[in-house]
Amino acid sequence: MYRKYFKRIFDIVTALCLLVFFFPICILVAIAIKVDSKGPVFADVPERVGQRGEKFKMYKFRSMIQNAHELLRTDKRFIQLYKEYKKGSYKLRNDPRITKTGKFIRKHSLDEIPQLLNVLRGEMSLVGPRAYYPDELENQQKEHPNTKKYVQNALSVKPGITGLWQVTGRSEINFDKRIAIDAKYVDNISFIEDLKIIIKTPLVMITGKGAI
Repeated sequence: MYRKYFKRIFDIVTALCLLVFFFPICILVAIAIKVDSKGPVFADVPERVGQRGEKFKMYKFRSMIQNAHELLRTDKRFIQLYKEYKKGSYKLRNDPRITKTGKFIRKHSLDEIPQLLNVLRGEMSLVGPRAYYPDELENQQKEHPNTKKYVQNALSVKPGITGLWQVTGRSEINFDKRIAIDAKYVDNISFIEDLKIIIKTPLVMITGKGAI
């Protein structure tokens, strides 16, 4: 009952409340981004993979230099960096593309706030699996063939702004363990479990534990 009906209602009501609450912070973050570096307020990144493999545009505050995603894959200056990126489960510990403001908002997950708009649009949920880039998901499954069943399970629901893996270890967890945690969440979706994850999320945001 919760998974089919109440979860969506809970998402809409909570997302609206959080947007009102975070509105002043969003204004400050937007100003800081524009003052700190050249480029748009929102990140110019490719679509993500959502429920049933459908792609969607995820809203995030820009935390990197303009066109950072494309530059990593095409600019000769970042050849070695891209290799490290793929080797590190599509995460970089010392990413030179991140701006000063970006470093702060990423540490405290403030860059994720605009995803509340994705929740209202029905593309995401407050709690759910991570939303991966298409090439990331494809390459990681090649590297970890045993994860295909977990991926299928994770894609059966909407991705979340926060989730079980985020409050467990965030970027410190590699893909194979991360997707297994996401699959475990899907198998045990309930209002109580979602509430536990939501309650733990502010502490993770404040401490910045596991963030890259």
